[in-house]
Amino acid sequence: MLDFTDKLKPQYDGAATLQAERNASTINVDELAKHLLSRDGFLERQERILRVLEKEKIFKKDHQMNLSRPERYHLGLARAKAVQRIMRKYSWTTSEDYKMFEYLVDEVSPYHLHLTMFATTVREQGSEAQKKYWMPKILNYDIIGCYAQSELGHGSNVRGLETVAKWDPQRKEFEIHSPYLTASKWWNGSLGRTATHAIVVAQLLLPKKGKENEYESHGPQPFIVQIRDQKTHQPFEGIVVGDIGPKYGYASMDNGYMLFDHYRVPKSAMLSRYVEVSEETCTLNRHGHPAVVYGSLTFVRGQIIMHARLILARAVTVAVRYCSIRRQFRDRDSRSDQDDEMKVLDYPTVQIRILPLLATAFALHYTGEMMYSMYIKSREAIENDDFGPLAELHSASSGLKSLCTMLTADGIETCRRAMGGHGFGGGSGLIGMNADYLSKPTVEGDNWMITQQVAAYLIKKMTSAVADPTAPPKDPTDELFQFYLKNRGHHIPQNVAHGTETDDCAIVCVFKWRTADLSYRAYQARVIDKKPWTKLMIQLHSLSRAYSEQILVTTFHNSFRTSTSTLSSPTPEVLRTCFRLYALHTLETSASSFILTNSVSSESIYALQDAILALMTELRPHAVKLVDAWSIPDFLLASALGRSDGKVYEELYDMAHRRNPLNRITFNPDWRSEEIVLGSGDGGRHVLSKL
Repeated sequence: MLDFTDKLKPQYDGAATLQAERNASTINVDELAKHLLSRDGFLERQERILRVLEKEKIFKKDHQMNLSRPERYHLGLARAKAVQRIMRKYSWTTSEDYKMFEYLVDEVSPYHLHLTMFATTVREQGSEAQKKYWMPKILNYDIIGCYAQSELGHGSNVRGLETVAKWDPQRKEFEIHSPYLTASKWWNGSLGRTATHAIVVAQLLLPKKGKENEYESHGPQPFIVQIRDQKTHQPFEGIVVGDIGPKYGYASMDNGYMLFDHYRVPKSAMLSRYVEVSEETCTLNRHGHPAVVYGSLTFVRGQIIMHARLILARAVTVAVRYCSIRRQFRDRDSRSDQDDEMKVLDYPTVQIRILPLLATAFALHYTGEMMYSMYIKSREAIENDDFGPLAELHSASSGLKSLCTMLTADGIETCRRAMGGHGFGGGSGLIGMNADYLSKPTVEGDNWMITQQVAAYLIKKMTSAVADPTAPPKDPTDELFQFYLKNRGHHIPQNVAHGTETDDCAIVCVFKWRTADLSYRAYQARVIDKKPWTKLMIQLHSLSRAYSEQILVTTFHNSFRTSTSTLSSPTPEVLRTCFRLYALHTLETSASSFILTNSVSSESIYALQDAILALMTELRPHAVKLVDAWSIPDFLLASALGRSDGKVYEELYDMAHRRNPLNRITFNPDWRSEEIVLGSGDGGRHVLSKL
């Protein structure tokens, strides 16, 4: 029905404003997009799958924020099934196609853990016979799996898990049991209502040698366990399982709990590529490196690191586009009442919040690509029984998971706040993203706890370097530590900024030197001074963050010698501005750490503010085209504020005035009446029935 507002237009034309922003930069967006997203045919795949999704009503996002939690799970499962039917219809069978579906639907599917944690664990830790039996069922979705590791009482401390798998020498099978309430599996995605099978991580109990009635733990091991009947979908006797209830985000995911009461499984349930129980001796035979039991966690951490860039890029895309259109106040030094209000993105107080995050998205990109290469090479080595790369992979993935998820989670919220009041509304497109991503700093290793693994690795490396400073270095960390030990006595702090000029090589050097110095201090405190580990935990967390920031800076800088050099001007120069802005903003944020480690001169610290302002001025004209290059479709953004066509206010008003289901109901606000919906006479019974 038409009304007079149908003819109203915004005071400022958002579409024209955004086009003017794009015209102000000569960056080749298509070229940069291919540079960022060419691996595995990402752009072609996105376009191909997007065409299908946009036609399917079930994937429309207009009203999903108005649904209750049970309704969101129903919708999530319906979408998960629809995706499987669509993939078969179009013969799209690759895992990359499925990942693209999940990326574009932007919903954690009830099937999500099936192909990630469940399939990956079976593929990497199952014997050849186990893989031959299970993988066809997994890939055909004949069964739906999940990964049941964390418990009500233990999450990050995998060695402290309370669920046990006791070997029965007479029956040649395992008895899985939850001896305490806190042994309940908890938070496990897809477990609550969806999964038919689970990878259950439990303490392996074997008889003590010579003492058949006494058992000892041999650490956590993964077991593949059927938990529900495939016809009735009811749990088997001896298993209690369900959904844990409401939580931040992940409304479509059935995070679950599960307890076992002396539940028996065959010997073949234990994944046995690297470990196997001898039926004759009741002993555990190990093959390969014991750390491979955590291979699935390392894989998922790597995926999280690689995905962080795309999430942060989405938030920054919304913020850059909206703040380029949004106008508030004339310039304070303006002399004419006829002057236009300023674009919000032209205020330095907004730039300092958004433009460093824009630069960070590119820093995360190059580190994600490095992590991808490291993981692929490490898996190839492990497949050939070379477990040498495991320690570095585990350390890097732990530290980077912590840093990248923190940068992204904090970045989403920073973008939301920088957009003022509208950032708080549903039209921002950030509400669901923010709530869903809040889990990432905690899941797959709490961001504060897993940094201890990084610190332990660096202390061990420094201990070796001190013991033999001339040993042939095995990796860049060895080279750095040997260089540090050789030069620490006569090191001169670097100047990274001279007025508004910056020294890129010096920037890389100060980040590396800080990492080495903090590693040496941690070595001194732990190995030489014998300080308790717990007392050092805050210091060790800072070390991990410094090490990870050094990786981001180094990999970004290395790209200028390789991949970015092929881009046409001015893109390489603009990306170098992004590198400098990310690095100097990080340096300023942690200035005391760089000063205390003698990494950077105090003169540089004083010059940072002017240098950062100059870099933001350089970057500002290219901001819109830089976010365009991430090629995030409006279907995925689901944001009025971040629309690619700039029609921000038209969309916001349409969402509120024409598409808000609440506006289709007339209510009775009179407190004297129990009636809630006008004319219903229901006395509020409809509301009470929902409680």
